[in-house]
Amino acid sequence: MVLHELGLAGATARVVRSILVVDVVESVRLIEQHEDDVVARWRAFVDHVNAIILPAHDGRLVKSLGDGMVLEFQRAPSSLAAAFAIQAAASAANEDIASDRRIELRIGTDVGTLIADERDVYGHRVNLAARLASLARPGEIVVSADVRDQITPALDAEVEDLGECYLKNLMRPVRAYRVAPPRQHDRRPTVDRTQARFASKELLPTIAVIPFQARSFEPQDELLGEILADEVIGALSRTAHMHVISRLSTTAFRWRDVSTDDVSRVLNASYVLTGSYRVSGKRVVVLAQLAESRRGRVVWSAELKGQVQGILNGDAGLIERVVNEVSAAMMTRELERARSQSLPTLESYALLLGAIALMHRLSRTDFDQARDLLQALIDRTPRQAVPYAWLAKWHVLRVQQGWCDDPTAEAQRALAATRRALDLDVDCALALAIDGFVHTNLLRQFDVALNRYETALAINPNESIAWLLKGTLHAFKGEGTPAMKDTRHALKLSPLDPLRYFYDSLAATAALAAGKYDRARDLALRSLRLNRTHTSTLRALAIAQLHLGEHETARATVKELLAIDPGFTVSKFVARSPSTNFQTGPVWAAALRAAGVPE
Repeated sequence: MVLHELGLAGATARVVRSILVVDVVESVRLIEQHEDDVVARWRAFVDHVNAIILPAHDGRLVKSLGDGMVLEFQRAPSSLAAAFAIQAAASAANEDIASDRRIELRIGTDVGTLIADERDVYGHRVNLAARLASLARPGEIVVSADVRDQITPALDAEVEDLGECYLKNLMRPVRAYRVAPPRQHDRRPTVDRTQARFASKELLPTIAVIPFQARSFEPQDELLGEILADEVIGALSRTAHMHVISRLSTTAFRWRDVSTDDVSRVLNASYVLTGSYRVSGKRVVVLAQLAESRRGRVVWSAELKGQVQGILNGDAGLIERVVNEVSAAMMTRELERARSQSLPTLESYALLLGAIALMHRLSRTDFDQARDLLQALIDRTPRQAVPYAWLAKWHVLRVQQGWCDDPTAEAQRALAATRRALDLDVDCALALAIDGFVHTNLLRQFDVALNRYETALAINPNESIAWLLKGTLHAFKGEGTPAMKDTRHALKLSPLDPLRYFYDSLAATAALAAGKYDRARDLALRSLRLNRTHTSTLRALAIAQLHLGEHETARATVKELLAIDPGFTVSKFVARSPSTNFQTGPVWAAALRAAGVPE
């Protein structure tokens, strides 16, 4: 226990933990009808969790109740993996039990700062985890938005957005997500981002990767640590959200007994990634951890397993997991700081990463806060292009969500932001792509938009958002084949993007234009599982369902759409949609009308 290690036995301390609350479904009925049997089986199950599952996921049993458990973990992905293991164990234990005697569980989990001592944990986060458990059906797991932000959909879990949920004794609704174990399929993403090279150093955090150390004395094993460091540094260097210090600078720290603060002071790094590894035959086990250098606080750690030959041959599976989890941990940490500290005390990169994360949650409160963070960043760094590009996208999303009274004025604000970005950096591919987005969705100047996308891709052929938006432009014009080709390429470039719901949503529109309604429906449903409040996704889904003959389902989708955007009508769709003057527009408007959207 950390408190004991710090010499704080008997005291309380504020710590960052992931809390998992396990609740037995219909516990009163079970105890009333089968008391001795249920108690015996529940005690055995708790013992199994404590002895087998928790040690495997670095967890602690805080308390066991007659009808539940409270568990504590160092990090959200660990608590999620443990939750899956607990549900799997419960399912196995119920195999030979009559349905009315089964002990079924529902689980809720949250992550954040709480008060802890050696006996218990206290605070809002514990209560929230318990309330989230109440949303789950038997055998299900429901997590908070903060847990969702620390995991990678499809890699850590299958995620379904439940939207804003009202929970007992909480004044404000809470964004919640239902999660399930990830499907077992081939995941070999291409990690490639581009806007990092256009941003100033102060807009991105800096990470130092110290070469991993072998936990053996075999000379041949030492080479693997050098390869691991090279691969991790190379992959991190291609991400959008950080600067990476070269290995020539970090190698000097290998085998030295230095603190995170020492590394940070010498290399001026915001985060430090360290690790060790153990080789056993053909397999390697890597222990890695990411520390925030300003406090020496560990914000991510994991044990990763892979094949030695795979690493030597360039198989990037293990490396990609490190890159994705490190990126997510940094984004989550900066979002946490952006929401909890005053703006003047925050680094510029905390403002930018926090704004990007909040903007794409599409909760009205979070969305408005994203605008405040971007404006604070612009005030601080008025000569940087990237914040203006993201601000322009914020204005476009505001129109698409139906959150503004004057779309024309909003379009001019978006255009002013992209013009300012391109004045500052004419070769900023992100700004060019977003400027094309403005000209497509708000100004209907399609020739200008196409020119912006093609210019962005000429500067950087791997700018995934430019491919995505270019494909959407083809879709609006009814050019289904190039629309699907471009959006598929965008998905290939960003398979684990934090904004994946946005990519799937626009790819669904491309499939509509191609008449691939089953594909459009599947993409829209996949997008909605990650973000249930994106209104354009709901529109695409309703259109696809109507064309597939799923009339009642389409009407239900429209009902959900109107609950989010009560003023939406077919007339407003015609006025807003870039498809209006092409063959797609009347077809889509007719489908929405038939599905129940008022005229």
